[in-house]
Amino acid sequence: MNEYLEPRPPAGLARRGFLTAAGLAAAGAAVTAATGGRAVAAIRRAAPAAAAARATATTGYSVPLDSVPHTRTWMAWPDNTTIWRRQLSGVQSNIALVARTIAKYEPVIMCANPASVSKARSLCGPGVTVIGSIPVDDCWMRDTGPIFRTDATGGLDAVGLNFNGWGGKQNPHQNDALVAQRVAAYLGIPFTAAGLVCEGGAIETDGAGTLMATRSSIINSDRNPNLSQAQIEAAMCAAYGASEVIWFPGISGQDITDDHVDATSRFLGAGAAAVQIPQPADTDIWSNDERQQNQILSGSTDALGDPIAVSQIQGPDYNLIRSTNPNFVGSYANYYLCNGAVISAQFGDSAADAAARTTLAQLFPGRTVEQLNIDSIGAGGGGIHCVTQQQPAV
Repeated sequence: MNEYLEPRPPAGLARRGFLTAAGLAAAGAAVTAATGGRAVAAIRRAAPAAAAARATATTGYSVPLDSVPHTRTWMAWPDNTTIWRRQLSGVQSNIALVARTIAKYEPVIMCANPASVSKARSLCGPGVTVIGSIPVDDCWMRDTGPIFRTDATGGLDAVGLNFNGWGGKQNPHQNDALVAQRVAAYLGIPFTAAGLVCEGGAIETDGAGTLMATRSSIINSDRNPNLSQAQIEAAMCAAYGASEVIWFPGISGQDITDDHVDATSRFLGAGAAAVQIPQPADTDIWSNDERQQNQILSGSTDALGDPIAVSQIQGPDYNLIRSTNPNFVGSYANYYLCNGAVISAQFGDSAADAAARTTLAQLFPGRTVEQLNIDSIGAGGGGIHCVTQQQPAV
């Protein structure tokens, strides 16, 4: 693990707003890139082909697109009042709602601390399997859980991304740092630690050799202080069975994740992606980041050299949503795909909610679109994709 180079957030604060509340956000901060503050039009770089090819040839494993059939979904039950304080009850209700909804379409395993198993079972209902053998610190299974990989012969293994509490910004995380390997052990499948430190929400894959991520989250001194960009790319590609990385500059130091890509941009398949775009009048750093990701991705090609067709998901009007929390994350793009369904959020902006439902139905024909009120998770800086991890069927 890397040394923890940034202060811990005050207890109970959202993942998106902890630095602002701690007085650490710079006034007038803009979208940042590792170029001395200059805007970066596009940063695409072929990852070291030898490393990626060597990993694929050795293991034959790669991370499939999330739209493939699943065996199950993994989730984690939050119970830490030091982290969540008065928000805990609402977050638990939201987690249970997400789990019950997914369980209509595929099995769900909820990891809970032994003392919380009974409550988790009560709120989640009989359709969700709650286990007490994999202890957790928080609910962000996307970041802490294993990245499952498959091969052409029906094999399944798991990779851990060496979770370190988002660069040590949240403690405790000792249990969460072990979740990935413990899930793999529970399943009895091979486990490998990746050659870098990051989180599952920081990397998107098209399942066909292309990754996308923000530089701010991964090429970051609190995750990978001793690795060059080339080394980081090689480690990412080796872990995911990919050969190319599309980088977005991202936003550094404004939330606990340093701007995870899965809140804004998602792959739909080889040569296809979706990006959430802001309201035209929105000019904050997050809105500008969305516009920049859309611009970069629209001008990129994938690992096969094909242009990427980008669909847009219109974001909500923050003046019309239910939540008044300044740290609220209103991301339709943070949807979760399960067998036969798209599980997404709705925020109370009725026009934007309806438009998002229509867009998701068009992007994923044949799947039922479920929209959930997960405002407590949103106030905590995340969404439905952030609290789930799919296990692909083999």
